[in-house]
Parts: sequence; C-alpha cells; structure tokens
Amino acid sequence: MVRRFDMATIKPFAALRPKPELASRICELPYDVMSTEEARVMADGNPLSFLHVSKPEIDLAPGIDPYSTAVYARGAENLESLIRSGDLAQDRKPALYLYRQVMGAHSQVGIVAAASCEEYLAGIIKKHELTRVDKEDDRVRHIETLNSQTGPVFLTYRADPAIDALVSRRTAAAPDVDFTAKDGVRHTAWVVDDEATIQTLTGAFARVPYLYIADGHHRSAAAGRVFKSRAGAGGSAGFLSVIFPHNQMQILPYNRVLKDLNGMTPAALLEKLDAVFVIRTPGAPSPTRKHELGLFLEGAWRTLTFRPTFAATQDPIERLDVTLLQKYVLAPLFGIDDPRTSKRINFVGGIRGTAELEKLVKGGEYQCAFSMFPTSIEDLMSIADAGGIMPPKSTWFEPKLRDAMFCHQI
Repeated sequence: MVRRFDMATIKPFAALRPKPELASRICELPYDVMSTEEARVMADGNPLSFLHVSKPEIDLAPGIDPYSTAVYARGAENLESLIRSGDLAQDRKPALYLYRQVMGAHSQVGIVAAASCEEYLAGIIKKHELTRVDKEDDRVRHIETLNSQTGPVFLTYRADPAIDALVSRRTAAAPDVDFTAKDGVRHTAWVVDDEATIQTLTGAFARVPYLYIADGHHRSAAAGRVFKSRAGAGGSAGFLSVIFPHNQMQILPYNRVLKDLNGMTPAALLEKLDAVFVIRTPGAPSPTRKHELGLFLEGAWRTLTFRPTFAATQDPIERLDVTLLQKYVLAPLFGIDDPRTSKRINFVGGIRGTAELEKLVKGGEYQCAFSMFPTSIEDLMSIADAGGIMPPKSTWFEPKLRDAMFCHQI
C-alpha cells in the first residue's frame, strides 16, 4: 500500500496525565523558556513540580553539567516516582483531548493528539525555522531516557468551521481538568474518548491539507529522529501535539537589545537610521502596525517607520520586519551579520513587555533596544507554504503550553 501524503493525520493516544486535583502543582512551563536558577526557584517547596522531570539538574549539585548522563537519569527517576505514586496516571484507552487556555482576554482551544512523524519528515507538517543540533540532541536524550514525550509541539492549521463547531459543542460540557496557574493563565482540558467523536475529528483532519509548526521545531525534529531510530516501534510513530486553528493564535513580538552602538555616537546612529526610517520623536514604546518599530535610546522612545522603498517587496520573508531590521540596520550599521551567533545582541520575548527593554538599557548592559510589531500567523503560513525559513526569533507565542498536562508514552 502506497502511503498518501496529501492530508493531515492525527491519532488518539492514552495520555499520561496528572490527577485533576494535582494538575496545578505538577504542570509547568516548558523547560527551555527558563534558566536552571529560575527553575530551581519555581520548583522550590513543591516536590510534585514537573521541573524535577524536565529540568532535573535542580535536584543535583549546583554547577553540574545539565547535559550529563546523571541529569537525564534523575529526570527518569523523578518521572517514575510520579507514576508510582499515582500522581501521574495513564488513561485506560486512547483518546483525543481538548485543551483550552485563557490568558487575559485571549482564549484558544486546541486538539491534543499524536501527529505523524512520517508526515513531519515528508513536509506535510510544515516548518519555518532552522534547528540546532545541540538542542535536538538534548530533546532526543530527554525522550529516549524517559520513554515519553512530555512537552507538546504547538501546531496550527487553517481554521475549519466544522472542526470549530464540534470543539465548541464539546467544550460546553464540564471539563476534566481546570486550574489557573500562578501566572494567571487558566488551563482547562476535556477527554474525548467516545469512538464516534474521535472518528469525526480524525476524519475532519483528513481533509486538512497541512499542519504548521508554530512553536516546537526542536521537539518535532527530535521526535522524528527517535521515530527513525526505533523504526516506528511502540508509540514512536507519533509525536505529542496540541493543534490550534490559525485564527486563535496569539503572537507577541520578539524584541531586540544591542550591547553597543558599534563605535557610533547616538547622534551618528540616528543620522544613519534617518536614511532607513521616518523617525518620530517622542515615540511610543510599542509599534501599532507592520513596518513600524520602537527605538529606546538615551532614555527616550522614538517611533521608526520603514521608508516605503525598503518595505516594497512582495517576498514573504523579505517583507518581514525582522528581516528588514536585520538587512538594513543590524548588519550594515551594527555589524551583526549573524544574529544566531553574535554576542552583541539579545532577544526579549514580548511577554516581558517594553518595560523590560527600558530596564536592560538603563541598567547599562545594553545601549539601545528595538521593540517590534508581532509577525502575523498569515505570514508564517505563507513562508512555510513556500518552503522558506524565517529569521531567528521572529515569533513569540503566548500562552505557552504546559508540560505534563499530557505526556505521550512511547
């Protein structure tokens, strides 16, 4: 039988999940959005915190190499302890799950399923970022040691009214899990284990031509590597995913801070920027539209708007604000040719707000900051459809999916 690669396949699985009354104590943010020190503080006094599994160096001597064998082994021990105690338990039969997150006025509902590693490798699940081998290696070792995928990949698809209607009906019922985390984000889940609804949902996704990775490129790449090494044995043919319609995505900006002015005075920098932007002083901290940026320099904000000639291209990658900034400012003016490796630039997720940019510059470690307008989900999908790769740090999705809400045993 020839495998068709013209549809999205999602499959139910028997999730390993926390007891509902313990979910708020167990579930945690992804381990790659925090430092070891931050994780240690977050897990302090909470032996159930999943950070003991996902960032287990917090249980070992300070200064230990987080990529040492002992660290991964401790994570496996801690996971087994949660299972042995019954604090995490695997569902008795395969199911799909609905996962709603509410962050302030924003609400999004995704379908939790096992997506296909084979389709990921074939490009039916589309990516838009490059991955780093060292980060892939970490994820592979994490999966292999735990025999489980504990951090979901954040997928999206072009919204479908039939799927929306079914999800809306199911989420009107009483949830199986419902808690509000310390950061104020509410997490609610429903188990969908009746065969009729599972068939309806999987059938609906069979008509969805593509899925897109919003967040989790290293997780999906690692799952693909484990799938190949295990030849699809056990549950390794699928990877843990939460799949949201594109019109529920919330993308925040990914801002830039610069450690120096590359030998320029502030006045000289502004003179050079004037050739690229229309500069408005005083300006606002946050841009209000595409092709508009904020610049924090010498204690004041200025609004920068790209001059029309620079933003006239129709190329979906070249017209991104992060591309334009890199091409016409960071490389030629600051001498930062590769922002992936330069030590003179740093990136600040929009969740921290523009006040964080002011704090960093006023603290003296950085000399200026650029606040960005968020990249749109439509731009992301257009670039992925064209097989393109977005510049590094182009998107910051919020709210973040919680580790341990659902684990996929392989």
